[in-house]
Amino acid sequence: MANTGTTMKERAQAILKELSIWRRHLHQFPELSFSEYKTSDFIAGILEKIPGMQVERNAGYPTAVLGTLSSGDGPVVAMRADMDALPIQEENVTDYRSREKGVMHACGHDAHTAIVLGAAHLLSTCFEEEKLKGTVKFIFQPAEERADDTGTTGAPYMLEHGVLDDVKAVFALHMDPEHPYGKIKLHDGFSMANVDVFRARIKGTGGHGAYPHLGSDPVWMLGNVLQAVYGITGRHVSSLESAVISIGSLEAGSASNVIPAEVEIGGTIRTYKPEIRTKTHEELRRAFSIAESLGGEAELEITAEDPALYNSPEVNREIERAIHHLFPDFDVLDQPFGMGGEDFAHMARAIPGAMFFLGCRPEAHRVRHLHTPIFDIDEQSLVAGTAILAETARQFVK
Repeated sequence: MANTGTTMKERAQAILKELSIWRRHLHQFPELSFSEYKTSDFIAGILEKIPGMQVERNAGYPTAVLGTLSSGDGPVVAMRADMDALPIQEENVTDYRSREKGVMHACGHDAHTAIVLGAAHLLSTCFEEEKLKGTVKFIFQPAEERADDTGTTGAPYMLEHGVLDDVKAVFALHMDPEHPYGKIKLHDGFSMANVDVFRARIKGTGGHGAYPHLGSDPVWMLGNVLQAVYGITGRHVSSLESAVISIGSLEAGSASNVIPAEVEIGGTIRTYKPEIRTKTHEELRRAFSIAESLGGEAELEITAEDPALYNSPEVNREIERAIHHLFPDFDVLDQPFGMGGEDFAHMARAIPGAMFFLGCRPEAHRVRHLHTPIFDIDEQSLVAGTAILAETARQFVK
């Protein structure tokens, strides 16, 4: 590693080859949520070779990994990487494309993991050379993309294990294919949405398709319900508020001449503010109650998955200071990150925390959106992410 006179940016640039190797290995061998066994073995194997690193496997979940660098004194901070992939068949033609059929790192978690591994290497040297006083935890979290049968994603499992019990601040990053290398989104306060999912069932009697008047038709009732559901945002909830309700699944019947006895609907609710979250839930229940006035029955179950991501202004200032120090020519955009959800929000709700979005678009005129079969990154973003996270941690503990 370079001497103490070099900047964190220069140190990160010096390990770009390793960052790329790690990221491309992970990209070739993606694993779905709660199944990241080979991924966690790979991560732990690298961490165990870092001088001074304490490694804990099964840190709240069998695939969760926690690395810790500590001098024994001083403040404690943490950085987090998610490591699960998505059920998507990759369409990119590269030598590092996914080798797992129907599974792909289409959200950049391979890059997040490589970046935090890189930051761990840089900070190990800083602890040794600069005699830093404090502790940095490196959280490698499973299951950001999907909740289990209890509605729980990976972050709450690691929180319950106590990974943040003694931590002063936690931070993370996310790949941003909407912007090229050199642009960063950094935003105070609510920056990503609450994520709620709902399942509903509208029941009638069903019957013969030729004699609908002899029974009650839940498909007909659904038409009225849908009008009410799609009217919630912009009518009952102000258009000035961040709120979206989308229906993603609808199941009804199996024969053309049979009116089904019930219809099942599934969807998602995205909001920012707690009071708007409550309001949309109330209005959704009211919308489905319309079925009862039409002679049917309605059942609605709403499950809360992730809270809205709230970025601590204080933590953001440390991230911003690191960015301006290392990359003064970067364009820092002050804007929310959108209506997507992020289970890092659980950690940022437990203690002061913040996430930033790092521009990674690899081509000037083609956006490789998140969660698409052609997602990819400009690997120079690995250097920026590694340097910024490492410098932010160094500022906290120095």
